[in-house]
Amino acid sequence: QVQLVESGGGLVQAGGSLRLSCAASGRTFSRYLMGWFRQTPGKEREFVAAIGWSGGSTYADSVKGRCTISRDNAKNTVYLQIDSLKPEDTAVYYCAADPAVIRPAMSNGYHYWGQGTQVTVSA
Repeated sequence: QVQLVESGGGLVQAGGSLRLSCAASGRTFSRYLMGWFRQTPGKEREFVAAIGWSGGSTYADSVKGRCTISRDNAKNTVYLQIDSLKPEDTAVYYCAADPAVIRPAMSNGYHYWGQGTQVTVSA
């Protein structure tokens, strides 16, 4: 069982930056693929970024060049740095984990989810 707790969300002006954190419980964190997704009311959960156990990463086109996902296995934590924030980045951001995800961009491949952290970007 893995428990995930996100933090770092908040209200920021367009053009600003945020670093989201996701703290995971469990001794096998380093073996999990970690993903970040986001969701706005009435819309499907959207893939943002994912990082494998070895550090390989992938990003959604909508955030490529503005986001950096990283992980610290010693701290059981994954991070999402978002720069040049836009109002359309406003969403609840969720952290997800799974030991064996075939398609990291697909939310239904992840077994474990956090409660989410709200990011609001003002124009």
